[in-house]
Amino acid sequence: MDEQNNVRRVGRELKYKGAILDVYTDHMEFANGNKAEWDFIGHKGAAAVVPVTEDGRIIMVRQYRNALDRYTLEIPAGALNYVGEPGIRCAARELEEETGYRSDDLEWLITIRTTVAFCNEKIEVYAARNLQQSHQHLDEDEYVDVETYTVEELKEKIFGGEIEDSKTIASILAYDTKYNRK
Repeated sequence: MDEQNNVRRVGRELKYKGAILDVYTDHMEFANGNKAEWDFIGHKGAAAVVPVTEDGRIIMVRQYRNALDRYTLEIPAGALNYVGEPGIRCAARELEEETGYRSDDLEWLITIRTTVAFCNEKIEVYAARNLQQSHQHLDEDEYVDVETYTVEELKEKIFGGEIEDSKTIASILAYDTKYNRK
């Protein structure tokens, strides 16, 4: 059986338009004649960065996350300014805005699709080296503490349950695998 013909979207209805995401109801039809409504969240995309200091420590940000009602420890990241903005441009901007460092040495690390069951969010992640001190440019509603850790300390926080953010977990482990396990 041709898997490509089993499911077909026949309509998409906007339910909510937000600053970062839009919420839709998708109307689906299946090869067997059944119909269903599926939730879909359209996201304009994001980028993140693993900033690496000269001594190999990773710069992290601690910030309040409303969805969890607590502070989290994460790699710097943010939404694209517009659909199609190059991820490397967004990653460089977020690096400086959130940490107060900048770099002209960003290398693609991985691409993450956060929740493929109902959202198209795509995060391009870069490793940044040769960091130069600058200053933070936080948004009016952003409060970010900058902290540094070794990769081993971060892995302990991941496997100890302190770090739960998926982009941070995937990115730290990918960085460790790519650069420390050669």
